[in-house]
Amino acid sequence: MCLKIWIFRKNHQYLSSNPRCNEYIQHVYLTFCFFHLVYQKSVFLTTITLSDSLKNPIIFPSIFLIPHYDKITSMYYQVIPTKIFRQDASSLKSLLTYSSTEKLEPGQIVLVPLGKSIIPGIIYHSITPPQSPSFKIKSIYSVLSLPPLPSFLLKAAFWLSDYYLTPLPAIANLLLPKGITKKRRKKEESHSSISLTDHQKTIPLNSFQKAALKSLQQITSKTKLLHGVTGSGKTNLYLTLAMEQFQKQLSSIILVPEISLTSQLVQQFQFYFPNSVITIHSKQTEATRHQIWQEVIKNTKPLIIIGPRSALFSPLQNLGLIIIDEAHDPAYYQDNPPRYSTLRLASFIANTKNICCVYGTATPLIEDFYLAQKNYAYVSLSQKAKDTAIKPKLHLIDLRDPTSFSQNRYFSDPLIKKIAQNLERHQQTLIFHNRRGSAPLTICDQCGWQALCPNCLLPLTLHSDNFNLTCHTCGHIEPVPKICPICHHSSIIHKGFGTKLLESELHKLFRSAHIARFDADNTTETSLNHLYTKIQDGSIDILIGTQLLTKGLDLPRLATVGIVQADSGLSLPDYSSEERSFHLLTQVIGRVGRGHLNEASVFIQTYQPDHPIIHFSMQNDYNNAYQYLIKKRQLAHFPPYYHLAKLYITQKTEQTTIRKVRELYTLLRPLNDVYLSAPTPAFHEFSTNGYTWQIILKSSSRQKLISAVKSVYSFPNLKYILDPPSLL
Repeated sequence: MCLKIWIFRKNHQYLSSNPRCNEYIQHVYLTFCFFHLVYQKSVFLTTITLSDSLKNPIIFPSIFLIPHYDKITSMYYQVIPTKIFRQDASSLKSLLTYSSTEKLEPGQIVLVPLGKSIIPGIIYHSITPPQSPSFKIKSIYSVLSLPPLPSFLLKAAFWLSDYYLTPLPAIANLLLPKGITKKRRKKEESHSSISLTDHQKTIPLNSFQKAALKSLQQITSKTKLLHGVTGSGKTNLYLTLAMEQFQKQLSSIILVPEISLTSQLVQQFQFYFPNSVITIHSKQTEATRHQIWQEVIKNTKPLIIIGPRSALFSPLQNLGLIIIDEAHDPAYYQDNPPRYSTLRLASFIANTKNICCVYGTATPLIEDFYLAQKNYAYVSLSQKAKDTAIKPKLHLIDLRDPTSFSQNRYFSDPLIKKIAQNLERHQQTLIFHNRRGSAPLTICDQCGWQALCPNCLLPLTLHSDNFNLTCHTCGHIEPVPKICPICHHSSIIHKGFGTKLLESELHKLFRSAHIARFDADNTTETSLNHLYTKIQDGSIDILIGTQLLTKGLDLPRLATVGIVQADSGLSLPDYSSEERSFHLLTQVIGRVGRGHLNEASVFIQTYQPDHPIIHFSMQNDYNNAYQYLIKKRQLAHFPPYYHLAKLYITQKTEQTTIRKVRELYTLLRPLNDVYLSAPTPAFHEFSTNGYTWQIILKSSSRQKLISAVKSVYSFPNLKYILDPPSLL
């Protein structure tokens, strides 16, 4: 029997248009591989002769392999590549056309040729065959054997690209794990046996929480703001909302600002959702994150995903709820390209899928509070969860008064006395200072020389444990000089203080105390996540840390909070500095008085005891703080009344930078309804890349702001940030 058949390549296998001939193909597999490599074709025409029964030996004929495409029905697809091939902010112009003999679904992950590389891509949709294309249409190299990405992620990718004027391939990399083409060793499925009977535990809610839950359910807007004071039990509301979706066989994503908070939250969710909780964070290895991603995309049962902002891209096929805990935190904004706000993206996904998205926080962002009130999407939870909760005793200490610092220059006498009492009672103390390292300034006492980073020209920070100077911007490290490099005098002194210096001072004051420091300098073994159990059971007496310790921790043995310098962030030249200080102070004060102990105290040391933000924070007075800040925003044309864009240029020399930024300013001046700031040096003007100058754009219309950026998009070396949360 003589047959003329087509041989085609699919997922690294060669198959026939006639299934009866597949056994023959396996015998001559290497031959087809050879022709594929030589001719770079995936479809071949051949004539073969078979015996009457395929069970008998095959009669091998002479093989005529002809690279051919025209007679095979090919389908054409637009693919989102994961490699930027042109600088264009238009999402549609970032799509590439490929052909395939297979029928593919939107969201399927494929490998495609781009230049000399084979890269991952995502099928966007099928298109009609192009008529007389001006370019050669390449074929899809292979299709990965994975389910398609959910449609909401594809829509989110296009929205992010258009909303932030970001190349679509950069967004596509957020949807896929690194090393997606690598073969991983299979691990045991830890979420294979999930049943609703495992999730019938009752979640306790008090009357205030029940009222807040009812209000959340009645709001028609998909994005809702849950404004709950510290210790009000927002987590129990999260658990209840997630349980409602779980019983409908729908999954939930719970976002936290830092991976250090996952331990506490995971424990609470695992109690009510055993075998259903998956954590995702950046500290996991590439292989682990890839395996978790595969597990999630293949899973059809409800899951609870907990993690930082990247967890929002989890490819859940049955997403029913998004919760953003500590929604005020700046960690929800990705400040490296591709830049985006997790809160805005979550709101878009919620509207796209017609599901609920809850922003939970004790100190809402000014913009979010304004929009929630405007859209009738605001719910208040102003009562503490426990009846035993108390108002902490507040002590305001003026740093300008030397009589309060007779024992130590950093810790006031009342604070030292209170720490000693806590140690006797086996209670904990938290010391907050939002600056890491030992000393932020190293100078010569004779000539005034200052240790600056050679890359950034910023002051180097002393780290006394390693006795080196470190740049907290670029990571440059150098040894501490023994003599001044200018005058050669040995009078090198260190000014200011950070968490490492405070740690050493406390060790001197309380030699027997178990002290732990938590900041960005922690190793894995000394991290908050790793030591969480010891903190909970009281094994650690004194906790010292930066903003890491202000985020949602509930510590049963914590009796006292000491804020070493409450006004350290108030004077930064940024429109959000006062708001950020209010968030930090209110959050750290809220770590005590949560109902675990019958006594709580807070010591606030400051050079500005009369500053309104200090007093609003002490009284936990969000409404008056909001009124104070929103008036200043309105007068100065800042969000939520105006939209912002920051355009900046970096060049090797300062003269070139100034000349270029002035040319840019000239191009932008004719624009209507867009306010331009004068060209100014950036807050961090010098870096390894050169000098940076910037122009700030403001407009009441975001579309006009986007049009303004597009009008100068091709300007050489121009970079921009839309909706920057800070102008520093």
